[in-house]
Amino acid sequence: MSDPDPLVARLRAAGCVFAEEEAALLVEAADDQDALERMVRDRVAGRPLEHLLGWAELDGRRVVVTDGVFVPRQRTRLLVDQAAARAPRGGTVVDLCCGTGALLVAVLARRPDLDGHAADLDPAAVACARTNLSGLAPDRVHEGDLYDALPTTLRGRVDVLVVNAPYVPTAEIARMPPEARDHEHRVALDGGHDGLDVHRRVAAGAPDWLAPAGVLVIEVAPGQVATATGLLVAAGLVPQTVTDDERGATALVATMVRAP
Repeated sequence: MSDPDPLVARLRAAGCVFAEEEAALLVEAADDQDALERMVRDRVAGRPLEHLLGWAELDGRRVVVTDGVFVPRQRTRLLVDQAAARAPRGGTVVDLCCGTGALLVAVLARRPDLDGHAADLDPAAVACARTNLSGLAPDRVHEGDLYDALPTTLRGRVDVLVVNAPYVPTAEIARMPPEARDHEHRVALDGGHDGLDVHRRVAAGAPDWLAPAGVLVIEVAPGQVATATGLLVAAGLVPQTVTDDERGATALVATMVRAP
């Protein structure tokens, strides 16, 4: 295997911010020099590092990432923190718009007492999540459009609904880094005209699925907090904003106030 320094220079020239770390990971993953060269060429061309490696790390755990599936972002650890902290012992947690299933993997790793389910509209994401959750929540990754994917037995019983829904406004997609806009499925990125189309549907349906004291934890952009808060209040939830300045993350945590 060649010295990684020339690779670092190539990656840095292509705009890779963490070129040294990426070079080391590519060298480790490559079976031989030809494979390494193919991977570097693909990375320089903009293919996500995680798609090349076949995995991403979230909350200290590696999860499988397949082509086209949304790559977990480190800021989403805020959702893991909130979901793991707020779920009652033995409760039910649902990862909606689950992508790779990384959120549920991380939450169940911290809280193995929980009953976990995940769902996504994208068949590629569902297949990926089933791989990642095969040892944690077998047969509990569901394919379908938001709540339509969930077993009806969960209605009114979800203690924590954790959602990393797409929230990039349609007009902003073209300005996203190429590794996202060209390599992750559009359905995982496009949140509609103001980025909150899916959030509107999540908020509207949440009261039917949350337990009497259930909690919805959903990621938003900072500029969307006011509008998203209004959506949750209109649905009968009581929201608060939580932030993680270190990771640049913002989420809304909304509590169900329906009587048991």
